[in-house]
Amino acid sequence: MAKSNSSTVALALGLLFLTLVGDCYGQCSENFRVGYYNGKCGKVDIEAIVFHVVKKYFMENKDTVADLVRLQFHDCFVRGCDASILLEGEDTEKTSRNNLSVDGYEIIEDAKVALDKYCPGVVSCADIIVLAARAAAHLGGAYWYDVETGRKDGMISLASDAQRDLPRRSIPIPDAVKLFAGFGLDTNDFVYLLGCHTVGTAHCANFQERLYNFKNSGQADPTMDRTFASSLEKTCPRNVNSTNEAFLDQTKGSEFVMDNGFFKRILEGKGLLEVDQQLALDPLTKDIVERAAYDEKIFLAKVGPAMRKMGLIGVLTQGQVRLGTCKKVL
Repeated sequence: MAKSNSSTVALALGLLFLTLVGDCYGQCSENFRVGYYNGKCGKVDIEAIVFHVVKKYFMENKDTVADLVRLQFHDCFVRGCDASILLEGEDTEKTSRNNLSVDGYEIIEDAKVALDKYCPGVVSCADIIVLAARAAAHLGGAYWYDVETGRKDGMISLASDAQRDLPRRSIPIPDAVKLFAGFGLDTNDFVYLLGCHTVGTAHCANFQERLYNFKNSGQADPTMDRTFASSLEKTCPRNVNSTNEAFLDQTKGSEFVMDNGFFKRILEGKGLLEVDQQLALDPLTKDIVERAAYDEKIFLAKVGPAMRKMGLIGVLTQGQVRLGTCKKVL
């Protein structure tokens, strides 16, 4: 996760963005609903085309799951789910240091090109992101879930927005809960969305401080399992600006699978990021983590609805649909 300022700022942001959250869940309106594209492109199945494109990438690279789930999060938490993260140019969201490790752009672009061959300018890039994230989550093992479509594409993209609005990797759990609540996401949604760290990796720079100088103590984070910390020290040596990565889920054999392994490992003190580890320790979230760890079906069933709710943030139902490409240069 990325950087923010303080608990006060987190709460303020939550309240500020309350007005951006969609107030419906399911069949919202004629212009934004499940199945919005049915019949809008003849007999072409819009959602099936997106799924096919994602599956092609998934078969070649299992990182596709983490890439697309993360892409939806980074888009929706900045100006809402409007595909503003895809826009290119100076000082756009994509250029923010919080988004430099975000990937999956080429998948969305390929899906857009494929769709516009059949019905140019009909399917928004914002909808493609949400549909692609669902496809990736399902291919990774999560249960299938419905999503609303009918979003329009935003035309404002600022690096400063991404820098301000994306939560930092060390955000205290109470602040994170308040921030997510401001987007219409409850504590359970927050836990299950963070549980998407069951796939993906993080660079050494994102957790090296926990190994060697946690909160300027000159010591390792005491909440981290000592054996786990020792193994990470080999991956990320002290005083070395390493480009190495480590899996966010330390369950061997399921690093690319949407399962409950992440919850099991953080209960063992094997959370890679500070916010991940605190998820298992804070009274606000510990019980949810424990239930998800002991019942493998909970996360698979709940992560989809949480992703669906996240897809309601800041939806534009009036405006434009980008034509031919999602990476229009501003």
